[in-house]
Amino acid sequence: MAATGVGAADLVATLVAGAKFGYTLLWVAVLGAVIKVVLVEGAGRYSLATGRTIFEGWRSLGRWTTWYFAPYIVIWGLVYGATAMSSSALPLVALFPDLSLRWTAMAIGVVGLVLVWFGTYASFEKIMALLVGVMFVTVVGAALLATPNLGEIALGLRPIFPDDSVVNVLAIAGGVGGTITLAAYGYWLREKGWSTPAFMRVMRIDNAVAYVVTGVFVVAMLVVGAELYYSMGIAAETGDQALVQLSGILDERYGEVFGKVFLLGFFASSFSSLIGVWSGVSLMFADYVGNLRELPSGHPDTRTGGRFFRAYMLWLTFPPMLLLLLDEPIGLILAYGTLGALFMPFLAITLLVLLNKRREGALPHSDVPAEWRNGWISNGLLALCAVLFLALGINELRGVISDLVNLF
Repeated sequence: MAATGVGAADLVATLVAGAKFGYTLLWVAVLGAVIKVVLVEGAGRYSLATGRTIFEGWRSLGRWTTWYFAPYIVIWGLVYGATAMSSSALPLVALFPDLSLRWTAMAIGVVGLVLVWFGTYASFEKIMALLVGVMFVTVVGAALLATPNLGEIALGLRPIFPDDSVVNVLAIAGGVGGTITLAAYGYWLREKGWSTPAFMRVMRIDNAVAYVVTGVFVVAMLVVGAELYYSMGIAAETGDQALVQLSGILDERYGEVFGKVFLLGFFASSFSSLIGVWSGVSLMFADYVGNLRELPSGHPDTRTGGRFFRAYMLWLTFPPMLLLLLDEPIGLILAYGTLGALFMPFLAITLLVLLNKRREGALPHSDVPAEWRNGWISNGLLALCAVLFLALGINELRGVISDLVNLF
């Protein structure tokens, strides 16, 4: 969860926040990790308590969930595949300038495909553990090199909104640690063999550790932004280029070795997100197809290595290569933005319904047994998540509408 959720975009968002506002928005990065703990715990609790997948739960709420999820996962996969391959290639091209970004990106996509296609869930876990180790050493190492100001860090935990930073606050809190991959957690629980309420306690520990690690990563990047950019008056670039720029700054201040090592951490962050999606979201898609075909829950075709699982991996790998060869089609990007803006509110609101649901569901036993339903604290936190993501979604939709107006 930590490796998949924390990609280059999360590192850039917190780096830029530190560069613009110093430690002022540190509390937001921490809040973002806490919010994701609530959402992922809800998804995991639903799966363990009912023995059903999150998509089976969504389907019990009516056909409308299928109508939304189908175009979303298809378009999302196409755009994300191209983005993840490019993001993973960028640090390698920075390390080896003779490489072509486009062809390196395609090669990395194929490498990710091969690793997940031929691997088991156990081998996938081991690769992810290695990448998390590289991320931890390099990202936290960069923060320690920057010699953080502990007093300023403590002050940064106060909930303060700098001028003109509300959108930044929402984006950081909502963006830390994954989007659609949050819903993949229940599928990884099943692949791990944690499939009954007996695993509820260890699931909660697992989830908490994942987002403590996530919090450490994003706080480390905010420290780097505050110490190496904000305090020196350097403007951070946008997009993945911000991490290449940071490598150059580390080169200048601490020597070439540190900049090169950080690029390895940048690669580990991007590539772990790539193979995490190739595994987790492919399991979601496989379950979606299995449900439409009325296959029994947990059918081999819907598990790691199954034919529906592998079909979506191919979709994530090869059609996005066309986007790498062509200019980004504006219509596809706008559709991606629109559907993506709706996913996190969709997840938060549907979890609120599913975790309070009684036995009058459209599917038999699709609700959660009484002992595992939400209490008032869980309901309050999920409601807060829903409000936050609705606000984020509305802001993103406004941007999409603005792009449409400019286009026509």
